[in-house]
Amino acid sequence: MVAGASGIDLVAMVIAADEGVMPQTREHMEICSLLGIRHGFVVLSKADMVDEEWMELVTEDIRDFMRGTFLEKSPVVPLSAVTGEGMPEFIRTLEKLAKNIPHRSSTGLFRLPADRVFTMKGFGTVITGTLISGQVNVGDAVMLYPSGVVSKVRGIQVHGESVETAVAGMRTAVNFQGLEKSSVNRGDVLSVPDALMPSYMLDISLHYLKSNKKPMKNRTRVRFHAGTAEVLGNLILLEKEELLPGEDTVAQLRLDTPVALVKEDRYVIRSYSPVRTVGGGSVINPAPRKHKRFRKDVTARLKELTSLPPEQIIDYHVAESGYRGVSFTILRIMSNIPEKQLTQSVQLLLSKKIILQMDKEKRIFVHEHNFAAYCEEIRSFLEEYHRMHPLKNGMSKEELKSKLPVYTGNRLFQMAVNRMIKEEKIVQEGDIVRLTAHRISLGQDQTVIREKILKNYQESALTPPYFREICAEPETDAKQAQSVLMVLLGEGLLVKVKEDLYFHAPAVEKLQLLLTDYLKKNGEISTPQFKELTGLSRKYLIPLIEYFDSQNITIRIGDIRRLRSTGK
Repeated sequence: MVAGASGIDLVAMVIAADEGVMPQTREHMEICSLLGIRHGFVVLSKADMVDEEWMELVTEDIRDFMRGTFLEKSPVVPLSAVTGEGMPEFIRTLEKLAKNIPHRSSTGLFRLPADRVFTMKGFGTVITGTLISGQVNVGDAVMLYPSGVVSKVRGIQVHGESVETAVAGMRTAVNFQGLEKSSVNRGDVLSVPDALMPSYMLDISLHYLKSNKKPMKNRTRVRFHAGTAEVLGNLILLEKEELLPGEDTVAQLRLDTPVALVKEDRYVIRSYSPVRTVGGGSVINPAPRKHKRFRKDVTARLKELTSLPPEQIIDYHVAESGYRGVSFTILRIMSNIPEKQLTQSVQLLLSKKIILQMDKEKRIFVHEHNFAAYCEEIRSFLEEYHRMHPLKNGMSKEELKSKLPVYTGNRLFQMAVNRMIKEEKIVQEGDIVRLTAHRISLGQDQTVIREKILKNYQESALTPPYFREICAEPETDAKQAQSVLMVLLGEGLLVKVKEDLYFHAPAVEKLQLLLTDYLKKNGEISTPQFKELTGLSRKYLIPLIEYFDSQNITIRIGDIRRLRSTGK
């Protein structure tokens, strides 16, 4: 009954005149109320089987039953399927009520919960259901949720007639290309590809029916019904240990299998055993994070979400998404705000810099508070790095990025680095990042080592020792010497030509000028000519000429070098 009632706007509550209101009638009324149905009337069937006096008594009993429900002021139409008595009045009542029901919008997100799936010879797989929102056209690409199977609409029928388009409210049969019947289950939802987000958890507002005989305890096993799906799960009460009959609360459902819903979708909960309807309500968040119980801030916010204005709903969900951010598509299902209005609200929040756009192509947004926290993490990592490595100029971007959560990706990281550079909080030099205030500070011992190393390279000019030879000298701490070497390289006083071979930077610059002048006059130089020009041995000659190649000063062509056109 729940699956059949999902998506309908008008109910005809059938009650047999010879039996009156039965337990199942009461449960059907509860389900209709929980599903948010607001229009309908009562059909008093088997009118030919009772006399006039009984008819008056049962009608009065029905009126009492309807009191306080959405059918309280609705017509009660006696009807006999055998004699036809009351049929004209039934049709008039149905037509009158149907005219006053607002049309469902066809501009919303296309969703069709599957209630039947079968194979027709010559057509293939067919799925039927009530189209609850949006529209679908022949040729559209669609996705099956929660499985993620994608197919293409081959044909559409509405009430047995082939059509090109079906819109919200219509009973619809959709025929697909290349979709296996075995990949479809009752309860699956058809929608636009990548538009829904299957989730094992739901935040819900819950009404526990007054007709229940005992309280509902936390973690009660329940049957969850939404659309055409029935899923088992546990009900987590967030603000109390048990729920009394007639009470309302916010809760979290943790399901055994995922469902793909939208904010404000109606649902019904039935007990695990014996099976009966115990409550229901609407979805607050179709893909939430796991909540801890008895957090007043969490429960207060969930209650607010049922009535907040659009901008505040968006603000909440973007903030909840943390560093990952949230896409426009997901905001759509989490807010259930029409696309045009959602676009306007997002633009307003962007203009106020409450949220930031992290990815323009995919329209992913991050909250300013979360972005500021991310930048603070970067600052904190750099501060710690400078404390641990006071002689290093800074931290490589890749190493810094590796310290942050992997899922944040490159876009957020680069956004943060760019902002912090703009705000003069950090400095980037090549691939090295440091805090603006960071300055290399050498201790007394390190200053002595620095002077010793620098003097060694200054005096040796283009014939320096290998660095390991310097470290092997008496009274030289190799570890400290390595740190000081990094400082000298960062200051640009030394140049690394190859592994363990460093030169005094002014000596290399002088040699570069000599080489470029020679090439400008002569056009090319061979290795023997370079040896003659410099007087260096092959130990230094080859590394230096290859260094100039790597720096785009020269280009090697066979056994000679020429000046690059972009050379310095």
